[in-house]
Amino acid sequence: MDDTRIRVLLVDDHQVVRRGLRTFLEIQDDIEVVGEAGDGSEGVERAEELKPDVVLMDVKMPGTDGIEALRRLRELANPARVLIVTSFTEQRTVVPALRAGAFGYVYKDIDPEALAGAIRSVHAGHVLLQPEVAGALLAQDDQGTGTGRGSTLTEREREVLALIADGRSNREIARALVLSEKTVKTHVSNILMKLDLSDRTQAALWAVRHGLTG
Repeated sequence: MDDTRIRVLLVDDHQVVRRGLRTFLEIQDDIEVVGEAGDGSEGVERAEELKPDVVLMDVKMPGTDGIEALRRLRELANPARVLIVTSFTEQRTVVPALRAGAFGYVYKDIDPEALAGAIRSVHAGHVLLQPEVAGALLAQDDQGTGTGRGSTLTEREREVLALIADGRSNREIARALVLSEKTVKTHVSNILMKLDLSDRTQAALWAVRHGLTG
């Protein structure tokens, strides 16, 4: 068994969708489909059993949907990184999915090669959003996440935040800005505190919403 391959679990209530995803992903040298599930509840069970690196999760499924499954995985501290793959693009679904812990959000009509790239990006710990999805989050600005808090950021903090939005790790940010990792961690902590956010994913989304990208 090749431990360098990305282990992927497919969770979708449509067998034809799972079959299509599996057929494409199995030809990728660095990706291995380790299992499938037909709903969110089964998906959580399979994720606990198989310990995949990445879960491709539909949002709208009968019974336990993708958002509830995400919440359960987070409660169980399951390390799998979840990439939402769906055609259900309403903003009311996008935001809860991201808040529940999704690392990325793409549509089912995404180009197959782009999907493979998305899996690799999410596996590397990057936040991945299609432009349309990022744009859908703009409506949240009127609900307490406006630009006002951004005025409290220093210029250096804005630089760090832009790099977070680009999916850079602390080590990569330190290298890009010629800083120590410890200093970068301090900046990240200050950013989260000033913007009243809980993690890097939310910080990246905030930066995308407000046009603060590298």
